[in-house]
Amino acid sequence: MKFGVFGINVGVCADAEVGARVARRAEELGYESVWTGEHVVLPAPQAPPSPVPPETPFLDPAISLAFIAARTSTIKLGTGIIILPQRNPCVLAKELASVDVVSGGRLIFGLGVGYLKAEFDALGIPFTRKGPRTDDYLQAMLALWTQENPQHSGEFASFEGIQALPQPLQKPHPPVVVGGHSPHGLRRAVASGNGWYGFAMTPEQTAESLEGIEEAKQQVERPSSLGDLEITITPSGAVDADVVKRYENLGVDRLVFLTFAADGDGTVGVIEETAKAIGLN
Repeated sequence: MKFGVFGINVGVCADAEVGARVARRAEELGYESVWTGEHVVLPAPQAPPSPVPPETPFLDPAISLAFIAARTSTIKLGTGIIILPQRNPCVLAKELASVDVVSGGRLIFGLGVGYLKAEFDALGIPFTRKGPRTDDYLQAMLALWTQENPQHSGEFASFEGIQALPQPLQKPHPPVVVGGHSPHGLRRAVASGNGWYGFAMTPEQTAESLEGIEEAKQQVERPSSLGDLEITITPSGAVDADVVKRYENLGVDRLVFLTFAADGDGTVGVIEETAKAIGLN
């Protein structure tokens, strides 16, 4: 079982020095990874299903992870998740390839389709057909990351006769982790992801989603080149060694813990207490 820290660019960790301090301490404690969240904008005033108040600061994931890369040595750097249909795939591919290069090959690319219509409206992105746009953008990014002469022809993105170097250090590309609990999201993870990410889930909810993944495997083909589907969960509720064992018995490969606190000292305290509770190191 691998362990990560969520929210390294959010709230108090949107202070870059605090985020770097938390990431360094996580690395010292033996955590495998730190993960960003993403909302480019938030509805104001807050209204369901918006997850946090509009006053909550979010650093851009790529900028945050590049800064943290310079302050750490080994810890992996995950986007958990980037809302892919809101992004230009060529620009995002460049940004994330740059993170992988400057970090020495530590990027994990987590993506999702998004769910806040107000956010899409503000960005001028259609809220409809988010799934097909996500699939197209992902294939465009993979073309830029892996092809000697990148080209892609899709409904939402097309290019040829271009080059975009450097490509990521990780080959064939950084791990792709697909978020989302819907049947479409689960099928996307099976068809295109190295992993699947479920956020704020109990063991019971996790078990239900894993059953959905098994159903998705009967519905879509999984390329053998992707290997086994790695399962990442941000657990809901308090955790200890027994809770970790419950997730592990379900087949979860990585737990990424919520660490929000009032200040940097509190956040460091949370990851230290969590490490002790789960028997890390």
